[in-house]
Amino acid sequence: MDESPGWDAIDDALRPLYGDAEPYHIGTVIKWALGGPDPLDGVSVYPRTEPVPHWHFVSYGMSELYSKESENPDESGWGFEFTFRLVRDPAAETPPVWAVNLLQNLARYVFTSGNWFEPGHHMNVNGPIEAEREDSEIRAVAFVRDPELGEISTPHGRVEFLQVVGLATEEYEAVRQWNAAAFLDALAPHLPLFVTDVGRRSLLADPELARTVREGIERDGSNSGLLFVSTVDWDLDGGPGGAGTVTLRLGALQAPAIAQALRGRLPFDRPLVLQSEDRVLTFHPADAFSVEETDEGNLDVGVPSAALDDLTAAMRPTAGTADVPSLPGLTVGIVPTALRDGYGEKTGEVVG
Repeated sequence: MDESPGWDAIDDALRPLYGDAEPYHIGTVIKWALGGPDPLDGVSVYPRTEPVPHWHFVSYGMSELYSKESENPDESGWGFEFTFRLVRDPAAETPPVWAVNLLQNLARYVFTSGNWFEPGHHMNVNGPIEAEREDSEIRAVAFVRDPELGEISTPHGRVEFLQVVGLATEEYEAVRQWNAAAFLDALAPHLPLFVTDVGRRSLLADPELARTVREGIERDGSNSGLLFVSTVDWDLDGGPGGAGTVTLRLGALQAPAIAQALRGRLPFDRPLVLQSEDRVLTFHPADAFSVEETDEGNLDVGVPSAALDDLTAAMRPTAGTADVPSLPGLTVGIVPTALRDGYGEKTGEVVG
């Protein structure tokens, strides 16, 4: 009886690309299930020369490698395995360990938070993805289906190979304003197989690409309807219908991103949801200002189009409070927030 059918299914998917070539494999000493710190059982790495020299990393551990444990018969584990393609010095004989740590950190985020990744998702890691490269502009990641491996069926359900793509800060801002899938489609001719190069600069320096992205943002708006934020809270005193006041509290770190997201959503008749660990705040386009606390304890705020500029102007990355002139009774409070990396660990820095 095969003791690791899920693992074997991944190997079978790699065989058409790499034949019987032996990968450079980095295993986990103490498995997550036994109390170890690393969720992935291992990462295999293959050297490539085409279309550019690069390392191809493939994870083992986001899917069910050994036995079926989840109740979903259609998906194996989380339903995906990570891949990552990193520019390679043709003379290099061993892959960089930091890239394996990146995949372990992403896996740890999924296992501890319960938030999984899909194609089109993206994340700001609040620092260079290669931690030692402080000069690197590549400080965010997006996810696409691996263009060569795609999706497979295994004895435990389907597994999608989800490739991590490094993005420059400027590119990530464009993703948030537009659509990750559309942005990566525009980027594809400039990044064959979406190989990450931590030494490159933003590709938006290309005028033609920048024009394509700008037109897409203006035409489509943002498809990022949900933002996970560290701080969102409010105080109600009667609300606008009761001639009271409403004070929203947002973190200084994410306030500008929230303002930017509002401009990419509300004018296109789309709501924006902010979710923290215990609060959900929804802004939605409306003919008149409204505030309603739901039975679930969430807050819905209706924002007329004429008030959008005033509302977003109050969302600055500095601590303080600001009234919104066109929304009488609404105050936005910005509070200092502790800076964390993309995996939830505090860095010791405070914004605001």
